Amino acid sequence: MSDRAEAYLKTQVLTARPEQLTLMLLDGAIRFAQKGRQCLLEKNYEGSFEALSRAEQIVMELLNGLRPEAAPDLCRRQAGLYMFVYRQLVEANMTRTTEPLDGALKILDTLRETWLLLLEKLQAEGARQAQEGQGEMQAVPAATALSIQG
Repeated sequence: MSDRAEAYLKTQVLTARPEQLTLMLLDGAIRFAQKGRQCLLEKNYEGSFEALSRAEQIVMELLNGLRPEAAPDLCRRQAGLYMFVYRQLVEANMTRTTEPLDGALKILDTLRETWLLLLEKLQAEGARQAQEGQGEMQAVPAATALSIQG
């Protein structure tokens, strides 16, 4: 990776909101799992080991990022999915077969799609709240608005 690309990625990570970071991690896990799958098909076992190991690390990071204090039941179910995906990645890495990897990729793709829907909903809610806030500000009498500014 070039210095510019690395600097751009670093800036993206440092300025991203937590939900955006989760999407970036899911994208990375999918990308490395797909790369590992391609390497397995090419019988490039060193390449598949490296790619699948990276995907495993990312899934572990997703698992470690769960905060059960906020939503224990949801986190328990999410942790179960992440652990299943992790085990499938490990199995694909150990057996050098793509079947477990295909199942892991289906789940990762579904998680990504679900996360994208969540981000869209959050953005729509944020835009709606911003519009409501502007409407409330416009309803404030001019004298009050001026006293707030001055």
